[in-house]
Amino acid sequence: MSKRKLSRQQRWRVEKVQSERAQRAEKRDTQDAEKLAAGEYGAEQPGRVMAHFGRTLEVRNADGVPVRCHLRANLDGLVTGDRVIWRAGQEGSGVVVARDERASVLKRPDARGLLKPVAANIDQILIVFAVEPAPHPNLIDRYLVAAEATGIAPVLVLNKTDLLPDDGGELGQLLERYRHLGYTVVRATTATDSGLDALRRQLEGRTSVFVGQSGVGKSSLIDLLLPDETLRIGALSEDSRKGTHTTTTARLYAMRTDEVIDGELIDSPGIREFGLIHLDEKAVTDGFIEFRPFIGHCRFRDCRHRAEPGCALLEAVEAGNIHPERFASYRRIVDSLNAEPLRSRP
Repeated sequence: MSKRKLSRQQRWRVEKVQSERAQRAEKRDTQDAEKLAAGEYGAEQPGRVMAHFGRTLEVRNADGVPVRCHLRANLDGLVTGDRVIWRAGQEGSGVVVARDERASVLKRPDARGLLKPVAANIDQILIVFAVEPAPHPNLIDRYLVAAEATGIAPVLVLNKTDLLPDDGGELGQLLERYRHLGYTVVRATTATDSGLDALRRQLEGRTSVFVGQSGVGKSSLIDLLLPDETLRIGALSEDSRKGTHTTTTARLYAMRTDEVIDGELIDSPGIREFGLIHLDEKAVTDGFIEFRPFIGHCRFRDCRHRAEPGCALLEAVEAGNIHPERFASYRRIVDSLNAEPLRSRP
């Protein structure tokens, strides 16, 4: 699809709006600099970004209280989970003056294929799927590949396990396959009082981000994990069995026991498919962890792992060291990358 051309008047309006925004930001930054120099802001103190709204942030202070802060002009790119230095102003507001170094950052490609950070300082990515809507193994694999590329530990969370048959069915077998690969698998349900015990243990002492298709119950899980918070929960359509998007911005929540924070959650906007257009074939191959012992052992250095003689991956599949369905999923992901228009690549 070709990019729509703007008329001269439309370009003038866009440039005018951008110029006005830049002028307002420059004016605000000048005012902040003057107030900081005059001692009108309090002492520097640490905080953590709970939510991001353009040039405005919600920062949690040392007492766990959210404070509305705005950004200095030189601090673009802050995201939920960032640890920052801020100074308190008048009427319960403040200004963020610095960002601490990030231990990790979760990025997601936007519509143009450019990587955009969505959350920072995460210990684990909880990939939530459910008995309904039925998960597709290839979608789970895409999430795992994306998580492996970030260097953040993935955890598979199966929700609505009360809907599973007694023997676990095919989905139970799929879970065991991932567990055998070394992935942490957690079962959860909101239908029983003890349905979230294993999930709570997994969350203790960590900062976690929830990702997954809409309708799998991410917000419902968080609502029960954080009874003092109010979340909008979308109903699952009985007809289509597909979820509806409910969360509109990434937000950090604190899990508390006796007023002490013992874990933190980031609820991210619902997405139906985790884009991988920012990855190349090598990154996808590396994202399948059971492939790693065989990578670099093919007869040909430029092996594409299709039908080449001496392919170590194909031999591993035949020997039973790589599950054929996982290998088929890998090929499907690589083929989808090759099908992406070149213009969408960064």
